[in-house]
Amino acid sequence: MNIEFVSYDGEWPSLCMGRLILKVNGEEIDFGKYCLGSGGSVTRFTDEDGMTDFNVSKGKWYIDTWPENFPEELKQEANECVNNNIKQGCCGGCI
Repeated sequence: MNIEFVSYDGEWPSLCMGRLILKVNGEEIDFGKYCLGSGGSVTRFTDEDGMTDFNVSKGKWYIDTWPENFPEELKQEANECVNNNIKQGCCGGCI
């Protein structure tokens, strides 16, 4: 495996706003903050009493912002590493 998980500091209520660090071919790469996107979603609805509420679903992460010159052939492996090590979003922190 060319990709190893090092750290991610995103937490509730905004899981997607953390700093991701992966080790790529033995070198630590800092992806910076706000690099992940959530495969989850937030849906707004109105209940039978006319009250607004939200459904939050969780889904797999995807790396949305890549470091410059990140090898194209390692992107899928990096996304798999993220999903194997970071609790799935969407946490609904943005609502």
